[in-house]
Amino acid sequence: MKKLFRFIVKTIGWLFIISILLVLIFKWVPVPVTPLMVIRYFETPSEKREFWKHDWEALEDISTNLQKAVICSEDQNFVKHHGFDIEAIKKAMESNQKGKRIRGASTISQQTAKNVFLWPNRSWLRKGLETYFTFLIELIWSKERILEVYLNSIEMGNGVYGAQAASAYWFQKPASQLTAYEAAAIAAILPNPQHFRANPASSYIQGRKAWIVKQMGYYGKLNLAKEEQKK
Repeated sequence: MKKLFRFIVKTIGWLFIISILLVLIFKWVPVPVTPLMVIRYFETPSEKREFWKHDWEALEDISTNLQKAVICSEDQNFVKHHGFDIEAIKKAMESNQKGKRIRGASTISQQTAKNVFLWPNRSWLRKGLETYFTFLIELIWSKERILEVYLNSIEMGNGVYGAQAASAYWFQKPASQLTAYEAAAIAAILPNPQHFRANPASSYIQGRKAWIVKQMGYYGKLNLAKEEQKK
């Protein structure tokens, strides 16, 4: 029994050390592949299977339109919170308790933690690990780095991951040249990128795109560096 206990403690200790090392490494090194990329690849029937599209781009080479679009669409308090948006969580709980359509409250930081380090299926274990990795990346990475990793790892279409691949796939241009409406179209499909299309967009995505562009106008200038100084 003591040997089993020591084995469990050692295993947890090593996993803890490895997780911190990974977060430290990815603070500077581009994330080459995520668990979701591999899972989606093997979920696809072998006769239709294609290698995923994924090209890493530095944040400064990704249009600020796309940076603002995903923030306005997914997490408008991204530059203010420390990984968890408490107000959004409260609103989601109230909405779900009233029997309305199930509403999520995952921040960009939480989505980044899940996409880079974990698997997509929902469970208490995965949610607990997501909370742990969210805390780590908020502690070790800057907001710029979190957004950079998010924009380079998020699923943006069938087999399409990251801003550069999505820009080329949907609009045949580099991520640096996306207009506000093109960026909003990509952000609009993020809740279900396997089902929706950024171009040509359905009436539902057109509506979401218009709402996102309006929010981008209200949001004003994006200044991640300034927010970092407040930490």
